[in-house]
Amino acid sequence: MLFLGFSAGLPLLLILGTLSFWLREAGIDRSTIGYLTWVGLIYAGKWLWAPLVDRVPIPILGKLLGRRRSWLICAQIVIVLGLLGMASLDPKVAITPVVWCALIVAFGSATQDIALDAFRIESADSDHQAALAATYQTGYRLALIWSGAGVLWLAARVESGVGYDVSAWQFAYLCMAGSIAVGVMTTLFSKEPARIELTKARNAKAWLHQTLIEPFAEFITRYRWQAIAILALIAIYRISDVVMGIMANPFYVDMGYTKDEVAAVSKVFGVIMTLLGAFIGGVLTLRFGVMRILLLGAVLSAVSNLLFAWLATQGHDLTGLVWVISADNLSSGIATAAFIAFLSSLTNIQYSATQYALFSSMMLLMPKWLAGFSGVFVDAFGYSIFFISTAIIGLPVLLLIWLVIRLKVVQFKKADDQTAQVSD
Repeated sequence: MLFLGFSAGLPLLLILGTLSFWLREAGIDRSTIGYLTWVGLIYAGKWLWAPLVDRVPIPILGKLLGRRRSWLICAQIVIVLGLLGMASLDPKVAITPVVWCALIVAFGSATQDIALDAFRIESADSDHQAALAATYQTGYRLALIWSGAGVLWLAARVESGVGYDVSAWQFAYLCMAGSIAVGVMTTLFSKEPARIELTKARNAKAWLHQTLIEPFAEFITRYRWQAIAILALIAIYRISDVVMGIMANPFYVDMGYTKDEVAAVSKVFGVIMTLLGAFIGGVLTLRFGVMRILLLGAVLSAVSNLLFAWLATQGHDLTGLVWVISADNLSSGIATAAFIAFLSSLTNIQYSATQYALFSSMMLLMPKWLAGFSGVFVDAFGYSIFFISTAIIGLPVLLLIWLVIRLKVVQFKKADDQTAQVSD
């Protein structure tokens, strides 16, 4: 799960965060960079083809590797092709081809996420999902650092001098395409999870109902009206982080931080605090339960955004950057470890890929759409007001967590009462 988490996390920044640093350095305006966040909406739509990944085997390759691993390999190949395309282009000359290649990477990455989430959920029982989620998150966060700080470090090593050098960025993206080999090799040498045998449909109509309708209907039937609160929480839990994140790299460029400075801070302090955050999140989730740590993560995420607002008033302050990035990575590690465990606990193993894809798609839909306007907002009000606003929009998350906790308490009390009756 550590290596597969790395494979899952690698493409994300390459088409969103790190790409925004490249685009800003190439002279692309902030508004355009903000709108390019909508490339990430492909992740929000992955539930549309998740039933195919969940149920349809890939001919030949599926027999050799199994259903989950064959889909993983195919998705990883698509990611590599998209990254190679980006490594051959210059957004300063023409940005449209870069966008198309980014869309290819996003599609392959989203498909990999669908297969990998099912692979993870089916590989262990519910008692071990928090541990798997924490390990997965560690690999994922390491990949974010490699595809963020690593790309900046690689580009800085080969650039010809001061200013924009497209060949440096192309070299860095070529290295990122090669890094997907970690996921490919891990997939080839991993064990295929035990397959859950489902009732075979007798005709096309029954198959479509079983594939497309049942996974969603089962969730609604299981939680009934409580599903509204759960889905609302999923939809906005990451809103503060996602909306803020797209402007982070343009912010570093505009504040005068070099690629080496951002890479060094992210690599040293980011790695330490990310690993610490993922570890703390996993341990606290096991000790105090998922919902309490979800609440803690939401509070920490808002506070870390306020730290960015403070940093925007300091000018080029390398020490301040260290503290802010450290706090941001720590809070994100805690929040995400708990959130993954929360999403995993909601799925029915018979529909693991489709249901998890639905949850993770909802997690991104509203935040990514709203993030598309981040560049326009910064141009109008500045970075400080922008960062403060991203903290404020996270306040409804706290209310929804409280509501879901209340709903869970009612359920647990009923379960305890039933257990007591049986014991009596």
